[in-house]
Amino acid sequence: MDTSRASRPRGAPRHRPEPRTLVHTARLHAARRPEAAAVVCEGRTLTYAELHRRSNRIAHALRAAGLVEGDRVAFLGKESEHYYEALFACAKTGTVLVPVNWRLTAPEVGHILQDSGTRLLLLDDACATTAEALPTEPSRIVVPVGSVAAWSAGHDDTDTGFEADADMPLAQLYTSGTTGLPKGVVLAHRSFFAIRDALAEAGLDWLDWRADDISLVGIPGFHVGGLWWAAQNLDAGATVVVMPAFTARQALDLIRGLGVTTACVVPAMLRMMLTEPGASARDFTTLRKTVYGGSPISEALLEESLAVLDCEFAQIYGLTETGNTAVCLPPAAHVPGGPLMQSAGRPYPGVRVKILDERGRELPPGEVGEVCLHTPARMVAYWGLPDQTGETLVDGWIHTGDAGYQDADGYLFIRDRIKDAVLVAGENVYPAEVENALESHPRVAEAVVVGAPDERWGECVHAFVVPGPGRPPTAGELHTHLVPRLAAFKLPARYELIDAVPRNPSGKILRRELRDRFWADAARNVN
Repeated sequence: MDTSRASRPRGAPRHRPEPRTLVHTARLHAARRPEAAAVVCEGRTLTYAELHRRSNRIAHALRAAGLVEGDRVAFLGKESEHYYEALFACAKTGTVLVPVNWRLTAPEVGHILQDSGTRLLLLDDACATTAEALPTEPSRIVVPVGSVAAWSAGHDDTDTGFEADADMPLAQLYTSGTTGLPKGVVLAHRSFFAIRDALAEAGLDWLDWRADDISLVGIPGFHVGGLWWAAQNLDAGATVVVMPAFTARQALDLIRGLGVTTACVVPAMLRMMLTEPGASARDFTTLRKTVYGGSPISEALLEESLAVLDCEFAQIYGLTETGNTAVCLPPAAHVPGGPLMQSAGRPYPGVRVKILDERGRELPPGEVGEVCLHTPARMVAYWGLPDQTGETLVDGWIHTGDAGYQDADGYLFIRDRIKDAVLVAGENVYPAEVENALESHPRVAEAVVVGAPDERWGECVHAFVVPGPGRPPTAGELHTHLVPRLAAFKLPARYELIDAVPRNPSGKILRRELRDRFWADAARNVN
């Protein structure tokens, strides 16, 4: 299928791409493009035929280990081809992959494994220290990632014959909540196909994936953006290039050395690549399209990226709960100095946006309220949390917790986050979690966390601390206290001692009053 823009008029209908689930994806490309590279990582290449055979073996091994449809399989490790083998093995058995952020601490990892009821844990050697600190769970099977081939070697590499449907759960990704405990967002196969299908049926190439693409996945697979982007490319039969962990130098070397044609990154990654010593436009000559999201981008960074990378850019906006992207700022809208450069974009065909006031009434264009999204890619539910599912997913609409407005042409502009999350280089940090950890320090009476602008990471965590009796704690002491309790990206960049937390007459914390010190002169209250 020719997907070049020159070969078809914009808006012309296209045939819907063939794979309907990841099970279909594996079979299709193993048959049609067996020797084509599916995944490249650190010089290793996994072909589509190998991906199919290896995931078949793992699937048979999962069944032999007693796992059945609906059981959870966790992957705790850095990005590699083994992650995708596990993903397809889960798809072929009806088990559900639970990708775990390898940067989390042992208590954070332990909560995810316990909450999900993980039956089998695939464990990267790089995370062995974290795993050693986890509580023992006799019923949980632990398989080192490096030993998966040996563990599954005695099993058949033929197709399992399992047939998934579009609504069958495929992955469970954890996203933090205002209670401080991560929630498991259950996503079905349809979450990884619905937007692709909508674009294809409308003949739009805001985002597009071609079989001859070589695509860099800058966002890790434990984030919905990374998993979703990789799945789109694998569905198309393209080559996915992954890094165990993102570094600007390695990303530049891969783009130039492998001839990368598309990339999906967060704005902080763009900044790091552009400021990497020796980086120049020559490093990006093979790129045809860069997709970015996960956090807002400054207009200055976007204009510099457009000039240096000299390719099409598309911005995506959505949540884990929406199955990743629901809104896109297409390449044509990326005009330096243009009125849409601060917009998140327009909803895809088949996706609807509405803006609600505090009473749940829909607002007209131009008025700010809560952004709600209706998308066929939306989550199934929060795992084991029916009440919280009902609060977020209402009559098919995802209530995002973001504040924004639509203009008369349907473009969405994000202005603030109702739920107070701090977005550090695309990572959600929720105040309650950091505040609870701070308040466990013996010399902290109370703590309030807000997001402050940060040129490198978009936002940073700023902690206001009310000291308890006795000597006030130092910033160093607070940092030392938090290191074993929180992932590094959640740690405050600054600590500020205050006499009391500002509250309204009913006792509610006036968090906005503290945030406004940093954002008063900003055009929007996210960065």
